[in-house]
Amino acid sequence: MDRLPQFLRLLLENLRDLAPLVLVVGFFQAAVLREAPPDLAAKLAGAVLVVLGLTLFVRGLSMSLFPLGEGLADTFARRGNLTLLLAFAFAIGFGSTVAEPALHAVTRQAAEAAAAAGRVAGDGAAERYALALRYAASAAVGAAVALGCLRIILGWPAVWFLLGGYGLVAALALLGETPMLGVAADAGAAATSAINIPLIAALGIGLASTIRGRRPLADGFGVVALASLMPMLTVLVGALVMG
Repeated sequence: MDRLPQFLRLLLENLRDLAPLVLVVGFFQAAVLREAPPDLAAKLAGAVLVVLGLTLFVRGLSMSLFPLGEGLADTFARRGNLTLLLAFAFAIGFGSTVAEPALHAVTRQAAEAAAAAGRVAGDGAAERYALALRYAASAAVGAAVALGCLRIILGWPAVWFLLGGYGLVAALALLGETPMLGVAADAGAAATSAINIPLIAALGIGLASTIRGRRPLADGFGVVALASLMPMLTVLVGALVMG
């Protein structure tokens, strides 16, 4: 019974968070366009579903994925098997990123644009192109999560990897001309979204909490930023190498 008030409180919090967006859209619809949106009833029903879905999603994360990620990180760290821990980190990063809807959308649109520009041709070429991009970005996130866990274990500062990685991306963008630069940037942003960020963050924080001498605030964070960086670097390097 205690969970029902928690759910209602979370529902009200999500309504509060979405209120500015609703007000902005409503203001421009009324003040600029000066007309009611078509099929208003369906749009209102969709907004209600968005609030309910977001509430259920956030509540589900707090009940399952967050404690699951922290618990698994704690278990693997206590066993002291580095290979198993890094393999688990890669699998979590890869598996959760493949399922990301935002990454699906970006890779599908990139494939459609590439097909329209004549860069891919043939039956099913666009689908294979999108699939290759999605799996490359997912593998990059898996590698980033494994590297992030290794960084936490060894106590290396996150700034080394982030400054070096983004500096390399900037250098490649300036030195090599490729139309895939925008796709690489969007793939990096889309690869870390609603599904895998909670898992990756929980894994890093749980690992930093388990290892003696590590601080969750200073050492546990930064894995998500590294996971956003690696797909950018991977897609960009792949585009430059393959022309």
